[in-house]
Amino acid sequence: MATETYDIVVVGAGISGIDAGYRIQEQLPGLKYTILEARDAIGGTWDLFRFPGIRSDSDLHTFGFPFRPWKLHNAIAEAPLILEYMRETAAEFGIDKKMQFRHRVERAEWSSKRQKWTLSVTANEDQQKTIHTSFVFWCTGYYDYKNPLSANIPGISNFKGLTIHPQFWPEDLDYKDKKIVIIGSGATAVTILPNIAKQTPHVTMLQRSPTYIVAMPQDDTINRTLRIILPSSIAYRLIRLRFVMLAYLSFTIFQAFPNFARKLISKQAQSLLPKDYKMDPNFNPRYNPWDQRLCVSPSGDFYAAIRHGRAQVVTGEIEQVTDQSIRLKDGTELDADIIVTATGLRLQVAGGAKVSVDGTPIDISERFVYRHAMLNDVPNACLFVGYTNTSWTLGCDSTAHYMCRLINFMRGKGYASATPRVGDKGMQRKALLDLNSTYIKAGGNVLPSAGSGKRWQPRSMYLWDLWEAKRSDFGELEFGSEREVMEVEEERGQRDSVLIEKVAA
Repeated sequence: MATETYDIVVVGAGISGIDAGYRIQEQLPGLKYTILEARDAIGGTWDLFRFPGIRSDSDLHTFGFPFRPWKLHNAIAEAPLILEYMRETAAEFGIDKKMQFRHRVERAEWSSKRQKWTLSVTANEDQQKTIHTSFVFWCTGYYDYKNPLSANIPGISNFKGLTIHPQFWPEDLDYKDKKIVIIGSGATAVTILPNIAKQTPHVTMLQRSPTYIVAMPQDDTINRTLRIILPSSIAYRLIRLRFVMLAYLSFTIFQAFPNFARKLISKQAQSLLPKDYKMDPNFNPRYNPWDQRLCVSPSGDFYAAIRHGRAQVVTGEIEQVTDQSIRLKDGTELDADIIVTATGLRLQVAGGAKVSVDGTPIDISERFVYRHAMLNDVPNACLFVGYTNTSWTLGCDSTAHYMCRLINFMRGKGYASATPRVGDKGMQRKALLDLNSTYIKAGGNVLPSAGSGKRWQPRSMYLWDLWEAKRSDFGELEFGSEREVMEVEEERGQRDSVLIEKVAA
């Protein structure tokens, strides 16, 4: 069995894994690291999903890397462009040379005596590897790549047509002129509808309840002006900062004044839908904006598909799926050749790896998250978790800054391990991802929790979180020294010497 040793192992070669690799090279240049990726390519989400129109639902100016600006003018981009950007970034900084593909971490076991993690890895499906490392960065995202969230759809097994989950979209699927029903109203459904409507005029989005869909321009006068009058390096920084602030201000205002937010979004939708279109029930959500994540429609493409008569939205509950249609409880019958079940993702942490500390299995769902990164009572490991109300990458980059600063601090002090300890035994749990989306609620028994304590709070505002990542104290961390490890190694060496002498005698 092959054995490898590193200072840091990054698990996942998606956007957060590439970001982590860059920060390690930038801030910890003397340390040896590798990136393990279970799949056979860079990209994570953007390489996995292949459904029509797969794109970001955050602007690329903030979703992209802060150290390599997104220079295309379109704020929202489809997966091929995002993948190209990620590959070019990894190649430019030599991060791709640190990647090992088809390497799945099955188990991660911490030893307090050795102050090391031992990772059991399956490489190329049938080879076993053991990897020793001081630190593990879990850049695996938050959902299960193999198993989507299954929805209870009455009679779905009766359907004689094709049933597809967007997570496993057949690349050779011919849906031209087919009658398609998309079940769901989240970002995936909102993305698929206008793109399928280009090939067939018979697309229906069937939703149990409506969502907020905001039309977003791909570019605007302010961005164009900044690019014209300023050097590119300054212009792209200002554009990025502008999008950070716009996201924060809109989220804050919408939460503070939900009725105003409802009216604003409704007014925009009415202006983009056909004249005299009835907003209720299809575009009148029962919840306030940002109780669930807002869906983005680049240049209003979702509304355009409805306006041009190529798509429709139907709100209702499914009574039964028949061999050729979906029957709703109000008697409506929706004929279908293809049913797309865009019903959400199954949540997963640490890529499904089994984690243990000194032989004791760790139930991650029972843990608190310290400084948006580490888990209580779990040494030298962190989860890269982003934002739900702005770009995911922003949160992951602040975590990378924090962990690199912590490791530098530990090296300066001669510490071998850092373990978060909950000082306040009465600390209350808070949601790590503060959304009421169906898939988030369904995964409530999977995710760890934020807490009411000062250092355990959920993410708030990116610029504040970044300041904390670069400046905050290391309170409630318990450190183990390198000297203790050396003493253990010396003791082990002495025992081995005695054993050798006895055998020789």
